[in-house]
Amino acid sequence: MVLCMTVFISPQELYERIKSGKKQTVLDVSWEPEAGKAWQKFQSEHIPTAVYGDLEGHLVGMPGRRQGRNPLPSLAVIDEALEEWGVEANRPIFIYDQGSGVFAARAWWIMRWAGLEHVHIIDGGFREWEAEGLKTIAGPGNVVVPRDLELEGSKLPVATLEDVQRFEGILIDARDEKRFAGRREVLDLKAGHIPSALNLPAADLFCKETRKIKETDYIRDRFASLGVTQNTDPAKMITYSGSGNHSALLIAAMEHAGLPVATHYVGGWSQWSARLGNKVATAL
Repeated sequence: MVLCMTVFISPQELYERIKSGKKQTVLDVSWEPEAGKAWQKFQSEHIPTAVYGDLEGHLVGMPGRRQGRNPLPSLAVIDEALEEWGVEANRPIFIYDQGSGVFAARAWWIMRWAGLEHVHIIDGGFREWEAEGLKTIAGPGNVVVPRDLELEGSKLPVATLEDVQRFEGILIDARDEKRFAGRREVLDLKAGHIPSALNLPAADLFCKETRKIKETDYIRDRFASLGVTQNTDPAKMITYSGSGNHSALLIAAMEHAGLPVATHYVGGWSQWSARLGNKVATAL
């Protein structure tokens, strides 16, 4: 199957696919701090044909000081979750969250890492879907027929903490500027960033009001300012965030703009800052 769609597709494009009866999987991976809240929201209103996917319960490994807050789960856990959600390798998958994009990007990156190719993110998420006046429905979601998958894993490059410790290439921190500078930290043990890292907040690549991705020329220019071009070796660039969410969004934007996919340090700042002996840099 050959698809011409890029990583991010418009709500209207998905709506037209649904109306025409094309076969696909639509997955809501919205997350809320309060347990069960995201599921309740899904039941009250969601995109037609969508299935709810519990991101935290299925696509996040066991957290800990050594692993970080949101480590990559095992391939077996990913495989089980995707089978339960009815994902098929030969059908396109369209993922959305309530609008931030970080949770959809987390699921997108994991599926691509696991070996699925036809994975897309709804530009602007459910918030933009509603803003465009597109149809929504209530209820438990589409009836799911579990599917057998044969996932291989390791289809996108991943860096360990030890890889980052000895890394000498372009290291990109995808968190906001205040966290990077060390002026604010409410999630992890220390404030600051990994020494030698450059800051490109993933949020800067999206419109603040709509959360839709910016023009590809703008994205390429922002990366070019860090020394990243279409010819950069993925092994020579690593991106990280707090725990693999915003950095997944950064990687999705890179692929959307035709740039090589950066190596992902999923453990991120949450793992780095918890390890004794790791140096911390600030902009204070």
